[in-house]
Amino acid sequence: MTTGIKNKIAIIGMGCTKFGEHFDRSAESLMVEAFEEAIGDAGIEKKDIDAAWLSTCFDEVNVGKSAIPLAAALKLPYIPVTRVENFCASGTEAVRAAGYAVASGACDIALALGVEKLKDIGYGGLPDFGQLRGIYNRQVFPNMTAPGQFAMLATRYFDRYGLSPQEGKMALAKISAKSHANGALTPKAHLRRKVDVETIMKAPMIAWPLGLFDCCGVTEGAAAAIIVREDMAKDFRPDPVYAKALQIAVSPEEEYRFKEWDGTHVETTYRCGIKAYEEAGIKDPREEINMIEVHDCFSITELVTYEDLQISPRGKAKDDVDAGFFELDGKIPCQSDGGLKSFGHPIGASGIRMIYEVYKQLQGRCGERQINNPRLGLTHNLGGFPANCVIGITVWGNEI
Repeated sequence: MTTGIKNKIAIIGMGCTKFGEHFDRSAESLMVEAFEEAIGDAGIEKKDIDAAWLSTCFDEVNVGKSAIPLAAALKLPYIPVTRVENFCASGTEAVRAAGYAVASGACDIALALGVEKLKDIGYGGLPDFGQLRGIYNRQVFPNMTAPGQFAMLATRYFDRYGLSPQEGKMALAKISAKSHANGALTPKAHLRRKVDVETIMKAPMIAWPLGLFDCCGVTEGAAAAIIVREDMAKDFRPDPVYAKALQIAVSPEEEYRFKEWDGTHVETTYRCGIKAYEEAGIKDPREEINMIEVHDCFSITELVTYEDLQISPRGKAKDDVDAGFFELDGKIPCQSDGGLKSFGHPIGASGIRMIYEVYKQLQGRCGERQINNPRLGLTHNLGGFPANCVIGITVWGNEI
């Protein structure tokens, strides 16, 4: 039986750029900024790094899909550097790879860095996923878009659990308003303005019931993490953050092919969560976890993720939303930094950005958005669509 990653590795330094529309900057400059903050935070030098992993999804920083751009931008000294890509879960995948390399003894200090410059490639609006047509044509999706796919998740959820259109949209609006309020407190977020529920409810429709404020934006940025073995961590800083679980799960597309999937949840998130809790030794996530950063590409994704992570009972997430359970001063704050709603989603960087927020919160370094005495934080990274996706879940703690 495997023992897992729990308490075998720790993060000793992290960096994150401000996310936004960086038309005046290159992907390389964003990588350098995140990296310099990370090594400064860790108190190490570039020469101390034994291996590195780059997560990126699209074309701006790819040279034959290699990791050369990271090695070149950071001037790394002929060390192993590997590029990973797993849709929107790429950042979590890079941290997982670096973590397992350190835990195995293959290296002592590893770097995971994610970056994306989506504006440079024209990605925006309603992309047609042309590069994926070979995969999705067999599903007969000639007009497939991400908002459309997640909108169907919302309508099915409303129907299954007896929510009127108004009730359902109101629950989603409260989620978005909460995230925008938190983003207004986060200097590195792209969108830093509070938006009230009434404005969200009246916003232009993208794919019913998802309006403009129910969808995350297209943006750019980079984030980085320095990972070491647990027994080395306090040689670098007094407050390292320890890995409790690093899990990836991938849908085999059963949801498309069998009627057992009811279309109201993301089965891959549920399965990945089970594995993560087992690895971390968590028996009751609603009572043991203190904060979560989830992949709120759309407000409905956040709603169903509450249930898929076994924090809210099935069909009852709306009750927790109404009660303020996930607010900054609630029992389990969600998106304390504003999430994808406020940061946007530079694909290769988002998973590491989520970990950056958990890392800072566990160290008590988040200023006016600081959560009261968090001990365990979870991140959830989703790549793909409700019925076929990659899910990355990590759990971190500030104690062994």
